[in-house]
Amino acid sequence: MLSAKSLFQEILDNDESFRLFCSIAASGESQGGWENARIAALVPESERPLAPKITRHGADEDKHGRIFNALMKKRGLEPVPVPPETDYTMLLEGHGIGLAHDKLKSDEALTVQDIVTYLSHSRVTEQRASEQMELLRKHFADHPDLGRAVRMISHDEDNHLAYCHEELLRFAAQGHGRAIQRTLRECALAEIRIYRDVSLAVMDHMGRILGWPRAKATVLAAGIHAVYAWERVAGWRRMVSLKMPERRDALGGPATSAPEFA
Repeated sequence: MLSAKSLFQEILDNDESFRLFCSIAASGESQGGWENARIAALVPESERPLAPKITRHGADEDKHGRIFNALMKKRGLEPVPVPPETDYTMLLEGHGIGLAHDKLKSDEALTVQDIVTYLSHSRVTEQRASEQMELLRKHFADHPDLGRAVRMISHDEDNHLAYCHEELLRFAAQGHGRAIQRTLRECALAEIRIYRDVSLAVMDHMGRILGWPRAKATVLAAGIHAVYAWERVAGWRRMVSLKMPERRDALGGPATSAPEFA
């Protein structure tokens, strides 16, 4: 029977599929690290107290990229180029989700509205990341090779989501509520479509590597489309709500270091 655990176990057990999975994950995390580092450097003067938290966010993302690369190295594997159709982070940027790279590459300070936009987009994408890592933690928290990595990354993603909630609520109290809700909705509807397309592309690549029969590939594609249909009707709403998190000041301290994988 197909299940999330059996599917990921199959990917994990094959060197080529595991290498592609880790390469995609490492690339996305490293890109997120660069983006947050640039945002932290360009924070407007009025929001400078937020810069250390953005820096911590970026450091966490960089750490996650190193973790995925270390998991490959432990198995004697080298990263592979990420197929463009599977590059979630760059596809989001190409569709206007997140601050444009041209803006981040300049030395001009960002505006408060830019920071509100960044936090709104992060709130949506961190929801996805938190849920994905929660699923992996549920099935692989005690795995001898993956367990520590899964637990650490999952904890960090939960922190990132809490930070987005808390900071957006702060900005909403300052009068940015309408802009936040508008941006959240636009971003969520775009993200679920891109996530569907990336999921289909990743499963297509995995299917070819693992030699899945047409029937299995068809069932998996149907499942991805069903998730999108649910998210398009109602599921996107979980990405736009805001509530004060239990974890307050979740990014208030230094980033933790990546574990060693012997």
